[in-house]
Amino acid sequence: MALRWPTAVSSLNSSHAEAVVPQLSCSKTLYQSQRTFTFPPNSTSRLFLPLHNLSSAARIASFRCFSSALTPELKNALDKVVTSNKVVLFMKGTKDFPQCGFSNTVVQILNSLNVPFETINILDNEMLRLGLKEYSNWPTFPQLYIEGEFFGGCDITVEAFKNGQLQELLERAMCS
Repeated sequence: MALRWPTAVSSLNSSHAEAVVPQLSCSKTLYQSQRTFTFPPNSTSRLFLPLHNLSSAARIASFRCFSSALTPELKNALDKVVTSNKVVLFMKGTKDFPQCGFSNTVVQILNSLNVPFETINILDNEMLRLGLKEYSNWPTFPQLYIEGEFFGGCDITVEAFKNGQLQELLERAMCS
């Protein structure tokens, strides 16, 4: 999970720019370009950067706090779910009550193809939702898995349905 904090530069004319960084509740490493800044818990919320190292176009520095939501236990559980079902859709809501138009679109496509599929409601568990983004390396939902492999989101599923690739892939999956 990457948290982004835009930091405003207070002065464009001095030799140092003051960048405001929110106070962190955990010890993490923040990355800015090629430099690494480490902030201990409850550290001061100010950081000074030389102006010549900042982009001349924006004069804004972006920081990221990295912590993985994809624990080994969650990865194992996801591996088990996607490999034990031929078709799995991680979505907002359920197949009976989709809570997102994109999720509903994929459900309607799978229903129209009479494909048995399982759904997992990502709204029930935030760690699942965040971990899945890392697991699939895909930032949005729904996420469709076919035979243990990530297939894609709504746009990819719609396109594959329109050109017939989805039907072929699902037929092979159901026959194996």
